[in-house]
Amino acid sequence: MEDELRERVEREAEKHALLNAVKHESDAAVGAVMGPLMGDNPDFREHSDAVPGVVGGVVSRVNDLAYEEKRARLEELAPEELAEIEAEEEEDKHDLPDLPNADDYDEIRMRCAPNPNGPWHVGHARMPAVIGTYRERYDGWFCVRFDDTDPETKRPDLEAYDAILEDLDYLGFEPDATYKASDRLETYYDHARELIEMGGAYTCSCSGEAFSELKNSGEACPHREKDQETVLEEFEAMIDGEYSSGELVLRVKTDIEHKNPALRDWVAFRMIDTPHPREEASEYRCWPMLDFQSGVDDHLLEITHIIRGIDLQDSAKRQQFVYDYFGWEYPEVIHWGHVQLDDYDVKMSTSTIAELIEEGKLDGWDDPRAPTLKSLRRRGIRGEAIVEAMTGLGTSTTDVDLAMSSIYANNRDLIDEETDRRFFVRDGNQIPLAGDPPAEANPPLHPNHEERGVREIPVGDSVMLELGDIPDGDESEEQRIWLKGFGCFRFDDGVLRYTGDDIDVVREGGVDVIHWVPADGRVPVRMRTMDGDVTGHAEPGVADLEPDEMVQFERVGFARIDRHDRDEDDEETVAYYAHP
Repeated sequence: MEDELRERVEREAEKHALLNAVKHESDAAVGAVMGPLMGDNPDFREHSDAVPGVVGGVVSRVNDLAYEEKRARLEELAPEELAEIEAEEEEDKHDLPDLPNADDYDEIRMRCAPNPNGPWHVGHARMPAVIGTYRERYDGWFCVRFDDTDPETKRPDLEAYDAILEDLDYLGFEPDATYKASDRLETYYDHARELIEMGGAYTCSCSGEAFSELKNSGEACPHREKDQETVLEEFEAMIDGEYSSGELVLRVKTDIEHKNPALRDWVAFRMIDTPHPREEASEYRCWPMLDFQSGVDDHLLEITHIIRGIDLQDSAKRQQFVYDYFGWEYPEVIHWGHVQLDDYDVKMSTSTIAELIEEGKLDGWDDPRAPTLKSLRRRGIRGEAIVEAMTGLGTSTTDVDLAMSSIYANNRDLIDEETDRRFFVRDGNQIPLAGDPPAEANPPLHPNHEERGVREIPVGDSVMLELGDIPDGDESEEQRIWLKGFGCFRFDDGVLRYTGDDIDVVREGGVDVIHWVPADGRVPVRMRTMDGDVTGHAEPGVADLEPDEMVQFERVGFARIDRHDRDEDDEETVAYYAHP
């Protein structure tokens, strides 16, 4: 093979070897390089006997490079091909599909529109997790808009506004703007007046039952052809509060014979006698329905993409009538199914949780038995773990099941390496020690990080063991146990006698490793769990842990230290169980 040809083969082989190695993040293989190399360079084929030998040497040199060196070299030789690989990597790591027609917009703008009738349950986290992730991907914009225009049926909770923003912060997102729909009534009134002047709305005093019969039979309401002046006068009277609840509504004129009765002349405004709990909105009695309010706001806030439940498909169709009247372009819409959650006995419903709290069956929104974000936060589960689980569900139109185990696995990955270990014994028995054991035990703070050091546990003359760990009294060899981080003991007539055996007895088998705490200096612990409170005792150092610090109680699981109660009548540490 001539020198010039060899140089070409080596140059092309290096590029293809680097492409193969970088794409698969592994060593390149001669066989995987030969195919694309010969395909791109058909003139190499007449030298097919000699080319593999040259390629083999190039592949060997490429495989000697570190991964970052391979990537840097590929950027020199083939920057466009590397960019394609990076784009594929970026696409592969997304659980969420690309937003529809995203390239048609200068800026992606989305909204999270909660009803502030209580703090968020776990299912609510899906929306901010997804739109927050899209905001980051597209360098876009998103707002929180509190859709609080129903002061009666879904009455706002004044504390929920801040509570929801706190939940959003917990998940790791900060909105670019925050709005309250109840501050924007005059804006909705103005648009209703314009709609009336276009002949697109009319006031109706039919009872709900009477209009339903007309609607279902495709017959027009007798008020449908009122003149605009009368409609405007009656609407202004609604705004002034001259009507009571149920007396008059404002309807959007659609198609009275539309194949979907739900879209026929739907209500845009109604009267509500119950004052809004916010003082700033308490004087209003004429309130927009969600489809009107949300539709107007989505246009004014220049929302480009809406994500909503599959059960709200009719909302887009209703709002489209308003958009057509005003000549607006409707945003892109993604519909998804509901999230169903396992592991909880309490229904994932804001109203249900609120009732249980009011009845005293739950201690509050952060009770570990409640399927709420406040509960997960108090248990020490990071918002990032929830976001990852939620985005992993994608945007399917079918209902999806969320296993809490996936959130737990994500959280475990986040906290395992940084969380120190401690012993915790659930209500057990005190066992005397004999045989002159060491005065102190020194188990590691973390088994994977020797540099962190050990725990210094004064032992005294007895230990606490869980009932299931106490040997049954048989005199056989198997009655030896290893108190973790301390040493080997033989259970003999109700006493644990120190044997002095080394750790090899555990490696050889037949000797169980037991968790324990010293009887003297043990810390009473009440651990709050989804199944109720668990009491027991922890090693002395737990009393010095700061509130909010995470700990792994060995063999039990991860927990968050909540507080240390210390008074004359009660002395205990309260921890919230996170997960195994």
